[in-house]
Amino acid sequence: MKPSLARRHFLKMALAAGALPGAPRSLRAAALPPARLGKAEHCIFIWLGGGMAQVDTFDPKTMGNTKAKPFLAGSYYQAIDTSVPGIKVTEHLARTARLMEHVTVVRTVNHRVVDEHAFATNLVHTGRMISGNVVYPSIGSIVAQQRGAANPEVPAYMLIGLPNVSRGPGFLGAQHGFVYLVDTNSGPAGFTRPEDVGPDRAARRLSLLEPLQNRFPADSIPSDYRAAQTEALRLAGPDFMRHFQLGTEPGSLRQRYGGEFGQRCLLARRLVQSGVRFIEVSHNLNFINGTGWDTHNAGQLQQHVLIKELDTALSALIEDLEKQRLLDKTLVVVATEFGRPAAFDSGGGRGHQGTAFSLVLAGGGLKHSGAYGVTDELSKTALENPVSIPDFHATIHAAMGIDPHTELLDGSRPVPITDGGVPIASLLA
Repeated sequence: MKPSLARRHFLKMALAAGALPGAPRSLRAAALPPARLGKAEHCIFIWLGGGMAQVDTFDPKTMGNTKAKPFLAGSYYQAIDTSVPGIKVTEHLARTARLMEHVTVVRTVNHRVVDEHAFATNLVHTGRMISGNVVYPSIGSIVAQQRGAANPEVPAYMLIGLPNVSRGPGFLGAQHGFVYLVDTNSGPAGFTRPEDVGPDRAARRLSLLEPLQNRFPADSIPSDYRAAQTEALRLAGPDFMRHFQLGTEPGSLRQRYGGEFGQRCLLARRLVQSGVRFIEVSHNLNFINGTGWDTHNAGQLQQHVLIKELDTALSALIEDLEKQRLLDKTLVVVATEFGRPAAFDSGGGRGHQGTAFSLVLAGGGLKHSGAYGVTDELSKTALENPVSIPDFHATIHAAMGIDPHTELLDGSRPVPITDGGVPIASLLA
């Protein structure tokens, strides 16, 4: 064997055996055997913008005290048992606690971006830090591009919340972007034709526009926009808009889901039934506790209002999906940009923490265990089974039947679908 080939063979075998733990993640991932793929057909990605405090939600620790001098670090609420022996959550997640056999809290997610919400939000959505002039696609756009819509009559990717670049298609192009809405009562804007414009008249208008659009090169930005516009025109009309008529749902079910955030989750279930592949649902645009999940200073005082609203909607969604026989086919993700330390700031709230925080997976046909990974006594450091953001993305891809070793194309440049992410194998066993 030639020396260069021998060295390459040695490196490959050493990486696969874990003998070189300091090697780049991309090399270690490439050396691993093929990932086991799941059979989830849809993903509902719930976004808690601001930074959910894991010690006050899904990774409770001993009680802290903001009345002591100095403040005593720890959880703000009491811990309660769940349906999975040995797994606890805080008291304001009582409804979800009864459903934890369908849930895995990944308690050891970590990254190094802690001081800036926008950068951390982008990282959790795209799986990568911002780099040069490359705009990386969000996980929603990647799933849309890889799987497409389950029904050609609906888009592959929808966002219930405010749009931004972190949620966008990046170099994949506008055709893999989202359709969005911010109001569950009215649905997405621009998809209802004027009453005097029927299908025939709309088709005539499109035929007038087509010769102008055909002038653009196939790989140009205008051509990319045309693909998105063509999709929008195809969807426009009552067949698509009927999926947003929440009034057709039983009143008792709508009450079970709760307020506006709950109605968003109910709408997400309807969109899953319609064939949408990936739905992101943003929580708390109205800052019902004064600060949202960004609980510095006084925001901590009303944090329980947010947690209870999450508990009501999340538990209703899991139960509803199970009743509709959709839970095994639908991966529910609860994500946030970073966690919060157990120590309190000078105002009695919490700062930012990326060294260890919790993201949640439910349903999706995974082998759930209530929780994965162990943190230290203050949930500051991962003690067992640390999970990077690329690992978490790889787990979502694998659960959705997407090979986490796939390569995307930025023009002619191959880009790995994750930044060396490795799926959590025990969830896919």
